Amino acid sequence: MLNVVRRWIDRYFSDEEALLLLLLIASILLVIVTLGQVLAPFLTAVVLAYLLQGGMNYCKRRGLGHLGSTLVVFLLFVGVFLALLFVIMPAIWQQTTQFFYELPKMASKGQALLMLLPQKYPDLVTDAQVQHWTQQIGDELAKMGQLAVSFSISGITGVMAVLIYCVLVPILVFFLLKDSDAIIRWCTSFLPQQRQLLNSVWAEMDEQIANYIRGKVVEIVIVGGVTYIAFVIMGVNYAALLAIGVGLSVLIPYIGAAVITIPIALVGYVQWGWSNDFIYLMVVYGIIQALDGNVLVPLLFSEVVSLHPVAIIVAVLVFGGLWGFWGVFFAIPLATLFKAVLSAWPSGDTLEPAEGE
Repeated sequence: MLNVVRRWIDRYFSDEEALLLLLLIASILLVIVTLGQVLAPFLTAVVLAYLLQGGMNYCKRRGLGHLGSTLVVFLLFVGVFLALLFVIMPAIWQQTTQFFYELPKMASKGQALLMLLPQKYPDLVTDAQVQHWTQQIGDELAKMGQLAVSFSISGITGVMAVLIYCVLVPILVFFLLKDSDAIIRWCTSFLPQQRQLLNSVWAEMDEQIANYIRGKVVEIVIVGGVTYIAFVIMGVNYAALLAIGVGLSVLIPYIGAAVITIPIALVGYVQWGWSNDFIYLMVVYGIIQALDGNVLVPLLFSEVVSLHPVAIIVAVLVFGGLWGFWGVFFAIPLATLFKAVLSAWPSGDTLEPAEGE
């Protein structure tokens, strides 16, 4: 038994560079898990810098220098950021307030609908089940009310956090764009000179993470924009709020689409009841989800994501549980990193037989 364990260790853990890679990954994950909230502005800036790097490359191909490209891309980013902060966010906040104000009314209609189920389907649904469901709905509404009260009490802290993000994130984005090469050289100066395995994994993951972030943002914008246009044409209440929810739902593969269906169906039912308009709403929403999953995602991520759906769901659950929002956002790149490390991990092709065999 000891010989088997020794040979397995010699086969997979005899390479010093592989052990260094394992130590680096473990250290980075430990820092992220323990200091994720503290580093959230920096991580946000890193994601935005990756997103803007494509614009930097485009400006450089057009003949602009590094500093000129940085200024152009950063000014465009600031313009979009200010428009989002002062134009879009107030409208979203207004619709969010109205939605929570109407939520008890929606819940009461939903409970009335549940009460009809035992009459229509007595073999499938009982009165006890309906009472249990209505009690759960009441408990969830009570929790949401407590959450709203606690949010209003801690509003000053929330405002300060938003102000910190609004100041720190643009500054960090500018310096990450301007000094990215110098920052990378400084970080790699602490590593050994001979690092073929590290360079191989880094080159693959740097490209895949950049493509994933850009593709995911493009997917959010397209899905959210198409949903908003469709909902406005149909006259759906809270069109902007629901469209943002649909756009952000693509961050969580498979699970997000199922979760966001509930508020859409609830808003549609409260607005129209069981009518043709409600059916049209659900059909249009289903078409948008089908086009996203079968057309848009393959176009944007055909070369980025080569993972089995089970692996993606497990990655979302594991990294989301460890790291919250950022774990969900980076679940697929982290799973891809794990796969790349396994593929590049050195292993002995031949093993020396143990003595006595």
